[in-house]
Amino acid sequence: MPVFATAKAGGSPKSAARFFSAAAPFLEALDQFFSDQRSEFEPELRELVQYALSHSGKRLRPISLYLTGASADGGFNADMVRAAAVVEMVHLATLVHDDILDGADLRHKQETVSRKYGVPAAVLLGDALFAQALQLASGFATTEVCRLVSEATRKVCAGEIEQTLDGKAPDDDTQRYFRIIERKTAVLFQVSCRLGALLGAPGPDMAETAGEFGRHVGIAYQIYDDLVDVIGSEKAIGKTLGTDFASGKRTLPFILLFQELESGERENLLASFAGGDESAPDGVDIGKLMVEKGVAERVGEFFGLEIGKAKAAAKILAESDGGEGLYDLATFIEGRFAGLLGDENS
Repeated sequence: MPVFATAKAGGSPKSAARFFSAAAPFLEALDQFFSDQRSEFEPELRELVQYALSHSGKRLRPISLYLTGASADGGFNADMVRAAAVVEMVHLATLVHDDILDGADLRHKQETVSRKYGVPAAVLLGDALFAQALQLASGFATTEVCRLVSEATRKVCAGEIEQTLDGKAPDDDTQRYFRIIERKTAVLFQVSCRLGALLGAPGPDMAETAGEFGRHVGIAYQIYDDLVDVIGSEKAIGKTLGTDFASGKRTLPFILLFQELESGERENLLASFAGGDESAPDGVDIGKLMVEKGVAERVGEFFGLEIGKAKAAAKILAESDGGEGLYDLATFIEGRFAGLLGDENS
């Protein structure tokens, strides 16, 4: 019996635990692979590598790779595990470097590598993780894996550079926003799903379609996450919210909000936003303002376009021998977004 059956039946998964449960054997194999890999690093690096790997988060990219490549009975192969390790090492390297750029002290409630070991050590650890990821990628029989991972790594770096150096872009530059999140977020989901198809059940002929699913679901998830930051409930979401306003980050909700404000409101809010204040001007409830101005619904339109494209790609994959769980994943994210809007309007 297939691990996931709702893609064709039209059902809707209710809990993220379902995906983690289905991928549990794959994630266990990935943990063992990482454990074996620590000895491949020089002794001076091993403590830092172990610390970084132990704080790598939910491993959504390996799960996406697994859901794409798994057979109907949930089976997977060693190449899929190795490819997931490659992508996760690249992702982890970007997080180590991002924390340096952001001056972050905590990640997943633990000290960041740069906080614990210092910036120079963190820079070099990120470089070492990139290098090890590419070395692992070069070990596949096909050079396509190494090509895809190298290209994705370059795009992630380009997205970070654009966000870091181009802080004075026009407020309505939605094109820039999508370019950044496609590079910083979606590209690793895209390469994960593409590798899952290339090495797993769907096969190389379905790799491009799988990559399109990953690209669109990655963009949709980032849009959802950006809206959560301003209208979500910290208790329900389980993380600190409001950080985008505090850091002056031009996410889609803020870009659309600035378009809707009257000149006086706009100038008042922009002054706080551009200054990186930790809170909005007195008397301004950002979440409430976004709902009143219809921003949440407009964000929903952009989200709907991306998740619709992801579901269309997932349907094509579900007709092949693999990719059964991807439609469920897209439907789950869609449900989370709808629930977010429902909670705010209730």
